[in-house]
Amino acid sequence: MITKEQEFAKLIKDNQGLIIKISRLYTNSLEDEEDLFQEIVLQLWRSYDTFKGGSKISTWMYRVALNTAITLFRKKTRSPKTDELMDFHYNDYLEDDEEKQQQITLLYKVIKMLPKVERAIVMMYLDDLPYRDISENLGISEVNARVKMNRLKKRLKELMEKHA
Repeated sequence: MITKEQEFAKLIKDNQGLIIKISRLYTNSLEDEEDLFQEIVLQLWRSYDTFKGGSKISTWMYRVALNTAITLFRKKTRSPKTDELMDFHYNDYLEDDEEKQQQITLLYKVIKMLPKVERAIVMMYLDDLPYRDISENLGISEVNARVKMNRLKKRLKELMEKHA
């Protein structure tokens, strides 16, 4: 029989890329990325029992992770206790292809120039989430999500060319 903790650990392992992307997009240093990663895992654990399956698990995880990312660093004095979650560590993906890694670094740099909600739209789009899921996560219409993403594609292209 699988315990709740084992089930949660598998969920985090299977979806750590999602958490890493959010952590990277909403912070400016590796230390802050690691802290945000830990805080997202903590918030997912705290709300794990409340997930009722009304949406996909990834949609729920995005919602929790984005809400955590957007609010965490506004509260500078907050010091979360994460001792019970020490098994979950931030793992950075390393690319062997240096040119590809430079493109990824530039992409993250220009995405960070966008407002927070637009960052979330781009990140979910890059993760191939359907517009229905993007709109559900952000509380906007599906049409609005499509329009925003089309505008963001143009904006990102301009920023990539400008900062290349």
